[in-house]
Order: sequence, then structure tokens, then C-alpha cells
Amino acid sequence: MSEFLFVTGMSGAGRSTAAAALEDLGWFVIDNLPPTLITKVADLVGRPGSETERVALVIGRGGGDEYVDDVEPMLARLHKARHHVRVLFLDAPDDVLVRRFEGTRRRHPLAARGVNESIADERRLLASLRGSADIVIDTGDLNTNQLRQRVIELFGDAVHLQHMQTSIVSFGYKHGIPLDVDIVLDCRFLPNPYWVDELRPLSGREDAVRTYVLAQGQTATFLDKVEELLRMLLPAFEQEGKSYLTIALGCTGGRHRSVVLADVLAERLATTGIPAFAFHRDIDR
Repeated sequence: MSEFLFVTGMSGAGRSTAAAALEDLGWFVIDNLPPTLITKVADLVGRPGSETERVALVIGRGGGDEYVDDVEPMLARLHKARHHVRVLFLDAPDDVLVRRFEGTRRRHPLAARGVNESIADERRLLASLRGSADIVIDTGDLNTNQLRQRVIELFGDAVHLQHMQTSIVSFGYKHGIPLDVDIVLDCRFLPNPYWVDELRPLSGREDAVRTYVLAQGQTATFLDKVEELLRMLLPAFEQEGKSYLTIALGCTGGRHRSVVLADVLAERLATTGIPAFAFHRDIDR
């Protein structure tokens, strides 16, 4: 069984970065392949003796409605042929996309009109693909290295083939709630290490901060309750066919409490046989 990953999303949201990361991971990456050739590639990959098992197809680069409409039947054909098929959609808020185009002075692929109008046209064009995506990554608050790391964590091994991929993201409320998450938990009820002078410059990855957060009276109870909830929910989500689940833990700045709790929760789930990894969106802000 071959594995196909369709990489799509808004222009300026990071498709090139994601494609480069996948290529470094050993995926065979094909950029802007015409949809009518997708099944031919699948036939070549599926031949006996083929050494190519993981193929990433970057799609939607400025194609018209006809181009995108052709993709979904190809996805259906690959599913029917019993290939493992997933769709990764990269997105970002419109204002972020505008800034990126203005900063690089690149021309938008649909730039028949202004940048704002082109972004609106592309968002309409790709709406159905976004709706059918297995995972959506909001890159609005991610730099290139963070997006690369996110892709590596999601697609760097074969664990996701046997289990639902569970991500635990820490974030800061003052930087905005992540748009690409399924469950949001607020941990601002815990005392903030920011107000302890010697802990303020540190992050939740430092032992001193971790010790401080875990020593609070309500921390253990919170972790126990959340773990109990997730151990009930995660198998149910997986049974319903969900491939990815993202849980977000938020504190004020995203550097202390949420980082500690995300790491500990991922560690706890791993010990129960549930693959999970932690990603810290705002730790370096």
C-alpha cells in the first residue's frame, strides 16, 4: 500500500516550506502535477519492485476551478485503490497573507485583480479541499522553522498509519487562540511563573519552571482530570475515523504554564500507549 499526501492551501501559507521538509524526510515530492496524471503516478508507484512508497503532491498553485474540481475524483480513485491518502491544508489569516506578499513583493498566482481580491478568490476556490482536509495547519503565527518542525513531527515516521495522530499545542492567549485545534483548555487558573523574578526569563522547558508549575496544588488534579477525559475521547475519535486530533493548552504568554502542562500531558499519554507530541507555538516570543 502506497502513501499519498496532498499538500494544498493558500498561496503564501507555506506550501514550499512544507514540501521541502517532506523531501528532507524522504518523501517523493511532486509540485503542481496536473490532476489527470495523479492516477498514472499512483500506477507507477504501485508497481512491484517500486522503491517509492511515500509520495507528496503539492496542488492548487494558481489553478482554476477546473483544476481543483479534478482533484477530488482523483482522491476518490486513490482511496478506492486502497492507497493511504491524506490531505494537508495550509492556511493563514488574510491580513497575514497580504503582509507576506507585500514583504516579498511576489505576485499572487491569481493576481488578475489586487492582492486582497486574489486571496478571496483563492479561498473560495480551495474551500472544498479545506473542508475535506485531514489536517489544517494555521501558519499565521508560525515562522519557517516552526512550520518545518510541525511537518516533521506530523509526517516524520509511520506511527500515524496505525494510530490517530495526537498533537498537544501550547499557546499564549495574548497572541490569539490557534485556529487549527479541536479542543482548547485554559490553564490561566494556575499561579503565573512570570511574576517570580528568577523564573520570568525562563521557559516551561526549564526544570525550575516545571518544578514550580507542578508543585501547585491544582496542577495534579487538572492533569488527572484532563488525562481521564482524553483517554475516553481519543479512542472514540479514532474509532470514528479521525486521523488527527489537536489539543491546545493556553496560558497568558505561552511560555510557562501551558508549555509545562503540554509536555507533561504528552508524556502521560505516551505511557498509556497513546502516541502524542507537544508543540510550543509561542515559547520564543
